[in-house]
Amino acid sequence: METFDAEDLLRCYARGIFPMADSRDDDQVFLVDPERRGVLPFDRFHVSRRLARTVRADIYEVRFDTAFDAVVAACAEPRTGHPETWINDPIRALYGQLHRLGHAHSVECWRADEMVGGLYGVSLKGAFFGESMFSRARDASKVALVHLVARLIAGGFRLLDAQFLTEHLTQFGAEEISRAEYRRRLGRALAVEGRFQVGGKGPAGLGAAGTGGGAVGAGFGLGGEGLGGGTATTGAGGGALQVISQAS
Repeated sequence: METFDAEDLLRCYARGIFPMADSRDDDQVFLVDPERRGVLPFDRFHVSRRLARTVRADIYEVRFDTAFDAVVAACAEPRTGHPETWINDPIRALYGQLHRLGHAHSVECWRADEMVGGLYGVSLKGAFFGESMFSRARDASKVALVHLVARLIAGGFRLLDAQFLTEHLTQFGAEEISRAEYRRRLGRALAVEGRFQVGGKGPAGLGAAGTGGGAVGAGFGLGGEGLGGGTATTGAGGGALQVISQAS
């Protein structure tokens, strides 16, 4: 049986499919192709007044790709209200491979020498696929998401995929679209070359974005703790497919 590797996973993303697992202790990986998809349109991405003040205050030092494996590990930890997560060892290995290939990135919020929040996802052409977030301090993951969206806009990305729509995401401009519409948007995103710049704190002017509510700056705002889900629901929206081979 052939091994399912990072290159295979990239081909799945190009088809609109992403992996999950039933639990972090399960060694099986599923490919999911939901009938309904959550996305975060850049022109509707919204930051509240309070969060905008937090971003401008630079409470956290925001870094990119300096602790990718640690971010994935933190996202895989049980959370209050969510004792089980969908990130298992094969998935962690796959995203580690993608990171080394330059296709997976982390955004990290640091306070002193402690990482207190962050997120990770996959970049392919002009699409970014958000996978998971974690937070150990107030608004840390939200600040990471604001910086992510600013960087994606600056890099010419066309699509930010959130996988499933959550209550957190709907209040910040996310929408749910059909599988067919998602594939149309994905196709347009894959036709351009996005550039995920690594290093630095964020695109120039980010600290000045967001004076008041409504759309902020270039049209970005905030998603909640559930970017890409939290616990696995492989049947959500239908279309779950089990991978026959698994990552080593």
